[in-house]
Amino acid sequence: MKYKNLFIDLDDTLWDTYHNNKECLEELFADYHWDRHYASFEAFFDFYMPNNEYLWAQYREHKIDRQTLILERFAYVMRPMGINDKETILSVNRDFLKRTGRKTRLVPGAIELLEYLSPRYKLYILSNGFREVQANKLNNSGLAPYIEKTILSEDAGIQKPHKGIFDFALINTNSRRKESLMIGDSWEADIIGAHQSGIEQLWFNPDNKKTNGFEPTFNVRSLADIRSIL
Repeated sequence: MKYKNLFIDLDDTLWDTYHNNKECLEELFADYHWDRHYASFEAFFDFYMPNNEYLWAQYREHKIDRQTLILERFAYVMRPMGINDKETILSVNRDFLKRTGRKTRLVPGAIELLEYLSPRYKLYILSNGFREVQANKLNNSGLAPYIEKTILSEDAGIQKPHKGIFDFALINTNSRRKESLMIGDSWEADIIGAHQSGIEQLWFNPDNKKTNGFEPTFNVRSLADIRSIL
């Protein structure tokens, strides 16, 4: 086999971040009675989500730090309610992170894929997510037994897509670049990052988005499709 080591993104590649986080936000919306300020949960979510995505993009590019991200994503939706106290906002963020770590919804086919891959390859998580949350996601959702090691941007001191985190992952898993493959859903973080680092890529692309600038090594619509490649 050409590959010996598979680096796999966690959020929205294996663990269903979008739906799990949306469920947590809906719980917060109800428990904190934010319906007093927003017409509906969907109105709140449509206000929250674009800003959250913008902040994560800024974080990946080292334009903001972790503390700014976790403060501003909820400050953005709480300021219109007249809530500006930093500790109150951070308390909501802590509650959100605690809830997300308990969620177990996976991308369809995630466990089946890992069951297929784990006897054949060494599997590593490579994630920009926060340390205190990612371990809980892996353990509570049943993914942890298949994973050799988790490499986080907090450990590397740099986020995907930057080359440094991929170099850090190779060194810390004793992996060779030419024997490794990056699997992920994010074109910017996972696929461009791996491409620029000289690591071949498998883009999990369920929405059949267009490539930009180059073709990844592999491009699949479902996790089940990966079994026919690997």
